[in-house]
Amino acid sequence: MRTSLLISTYNWPQALELVLRSVQEQIKMPDEILLADDGSGEETAVLIKSFIEKDLPIKHVWQEDQGFRRTSILNKAVAKSEADYIVQIDGDCMLHPNFLLDHLNNLKENRFLFGSRVNIREEALEQLFKLKNTEIGFFSRSISRRTRNLHLPFLTAFYKETAQLSKKVRGCNLSFWRKDFLAINGYNEDMTGWGKEDSEMVVRLLNRGVNGKRLRYGGIIYHIWHKECSRSKKCINEEIQQETIDKGLTFCKNGIDKYL
Repeated sequence: MRTSLLISTYNWPQALELVLRSVQEQIKMPDEILLADDGSGEETAVLIKSFIEKDLPIKHVWQEDQGFRRTSILNKAVAKSEADYIVQIDGDCMLHPNFLLDHLNNLKENRFLFGSRVNIREEALEQLFKLKNTEIGFFSRSISRRTRNLHLPFLTAFYKETAQLSKKVRGCNLSFWRKDFLAINGYNEDMTGWGKEDSEMVVRLLNRGVNGKRLRYGGIIYHIWHKECSRSKKCINEEIQQETIDKGLTFCKNGIDKYL
């Protein structure tokens, strides 16, 4: 079985560098790394090239910057994948050394997984970028929601899979079988702008009979603080998601199939 680490990014090479450094520290490495780049500039391209030269198996999938088109670039990246299983994060989320291993230890047919997110405080950013340290201890003053930084994978078994949409689902820490993603036609590209694009995709997985399991005490990421994205499209995206729920939709018309 081949595994892909899917990373979405846009014009924040300082954060992406830390993320890729944390990938290098994984106990279990992915077979490929898909960098889904929503129109970043030359500085990001140079950074990615430097990690390719360090033998990270990166495929850099780029699209022109025409505003927030995360659904589109994620679909384009997955279309380029040669993996069976996709583990998805954002380019502002560093990984616990056991992150990928935790996901792979809990995968199962007809199941997707979502893990824990520890938040790095705004006031910690200057030192974080200066020292470039990707190891975040439990007692670190740089984090909030400290209990999420407990790595106790034996407790993960007590969290059962569910056919209901969890409020804990985040696209920055999500994994799924590529075949299941293709069966629902991937992300809905009618959803532009920030908000609900991940949960709407997950609703279609659930509607198709793919249950979700939370990786509590495992699958840990460290989210680097930043200002919130514009939420101007959130209401439109909420309407699309609600239609998916109300009609029990399992397929979107404007999805990944155009790139296959």
